Amino acid sequence: MDVLNQYGSGVSDDDGDSSDGGATQTYAKPVVRQYNIDTAPDISGYAPSKHELTTYVGHSQREICYNMPYEVLAQPLAGPTDNEGDFVSHTRGTRGGGQAEAHVVDEASFRQQERMFWQRGIANDPSITSGGSRMVVGSNSSNAGVGNNRGLRRKAKGNSSIVDGEGAYQGPWAGYEGDTKGVAAGPSAEQLAEYEQRMAQHTDKAAETGTGPSKATKSKRGNVAGYVEGQGERTTFHGQAERDYQGRTYMHVPTELRQAEVPSCFAPKRMAKEWRNAHAGGVSAIRFIPDSGHLLLSSGMDGLVKIFDTHSSLALLRTYIGHSKAVRDITFDPSGTSFLSSSYDTYTKLWDVETGQCRQKFSAKGRVPYVAKFYPEDPNIFLVGQGDKKIVQWDIRANEIVQEYDQHLGAINSLTFFDSNRRFISTSDDKTMRVWEFGIPVVIKLVADPSMHSVPAVALHPNQKWFVGQSMDNRIVVYSAGERIKPHKRKEFSGHLTAGFACQPSFSPDGKFLTSGDSEGQVWCWDWQTRRVVTKWKAHEKVAICTAWHPRESSRVATCSWDGNIKYWD
Repeated sequence: MDVLNQYGSGVSDDDGDSSDGGATQTYAKPVVRQYNIDTAPDISGYAPSKHELTTYVGHSQREICYNMPYEVLAQPLAGPTDNEGDFVSHTRGTRGGGQAEAHVVDEASFRQQERMFWQRGIANDPSITSGGSRMVVGSNSSNAGVGNNRGLRRKAKGNSSIVDGEGAYQGPWAGYEGDTKGVAAGPSAEQLAEYEQRMAQHTDKAAETGTGPSKATKSKRGNVAGYVEGQGERTTFHGQAERDYQGRTYMHVPTELRQAEVPSCFAPKRMAKEWRNAHAGGVSAIRFIPDSGHLLLSSGMDGLVKIFDTHSSLALLRTYIGHSKAVRDITFDPSGTSFLSSSYDTYTKLWDVETGQCRQKFSAKGRVPYVAKFYPEDPNIFLVGQGDKKIVQWDIRANEIVQEYDQHLGAINSLTFFDSNRRFISTSDDKTMRVWEFGIPVVIKLVADPSMHSVPAVALHPNQKWFVGQSMDNRIVVYSAGERIKPHKRKEFSGHLTAGFACQPSFSPDGKFLTSGDSEGQVWCWDWQTRRVVTKWKAHEKVAICTAWHPRESSRVATCSWDGNIKYWD
């Protein structure tokens, strides 16, 4: 500004004459105005004594970079707390325009209080306080001490030298004393007996009034409402005569099914026969008789096993009555003259297919048998996969267990022989597959992967080089069945929904097609080479639990479902 004033003035520093000797020239001094600009708002009404700011130290703060007065450091902690009274730190989310703060309560605190309310019946209200204390919602009079096993003492780890039984080693998996986790919940035995008595009275009344099926009808259908543990096994023949004019039973193989060559197969196009209400409560498994396939065996949730003619009459032939609970699995011996039935009543029973006589029954100290399989080289030996993680080998002649395979960590789901019947593979709920040499209880191959799901059903390809497994992630996985057991990562079959259901897949006799049911009652048919879906159709109203190809017919497939029906497709 001084420079500007000097620039605008024409007066020299001396009062003498100018250099040219002329008259002195005088200029008027300009006036410069200065303005003070203040953009701060007016705070004339501000009273520091009334609006004094307070500084707090965060409860999670570990360092203070400046000096603070004692009053600030000595003030009590403040902030949100969890259900145990500990302070909860809230991280402010950073956004492009600044920082976003949660309104009232964040999602994590809300879900924590919600879980506490459902577990203990009480929860803190995180939004308001009353009288300096947080308000509590609910009452803990009924749910006190329920959550997270608090207050329960841990069970002993056990002795590491004991594998099973009392004092067995539990390690870090030991539960809590008084814990009800895993204990069956439901009506008591008295309540069940009262319910069964009431239902029996209702059934009798309906039969007398004609509004329900009579006892004679039930007996004719073979529904065993009434088999009690300890009674003798029995059978019912449903045909007109057990023998024809030549003295032959239904075990006689028709001439047209005796050919040795394997037919060229194609996908079925229509339904040939439906056996409605074959089993009350649902069908669990179906099996064709080996080689000829002119008979179809089925098991159900009603504790019955039935056999049907699939060649000429397509009629129900015989019912086998001998289980007090649902039958989980059935299997023929290599000759087809007898079969095994495994039930939840802890018994595995050996039946004669022709006469219906129960030859023997086997039980391993009350263990539930999940799957049974005859040894193809010797019909006097069979394997049983049990719910106690063991595979036991029975000898029919001695009626005793001669070998145990006990390396699995979960219930056994399937057993499959391969490699000229020298080895077999077992799958379990522990999400692993183990390969065994028959007769040697040592695992020679363990198939396990962190991404692997449980495989409850397995089928062997007719060429004996591959086998497939129904995985619980809605896929059918493929493994090689040679000297090296390894997955075929580039070949898998998908599209169906089977998660949670042990749907049994099946191959066509020539190995060109693979079929499987799904949870929606559909049947899927894939081409084995190209993996494409050849066809699919709606077969049942409920889950289609099993499919089976006829071993001698080119396009005949049997399916069963939990709706109680069995259907025969051609």
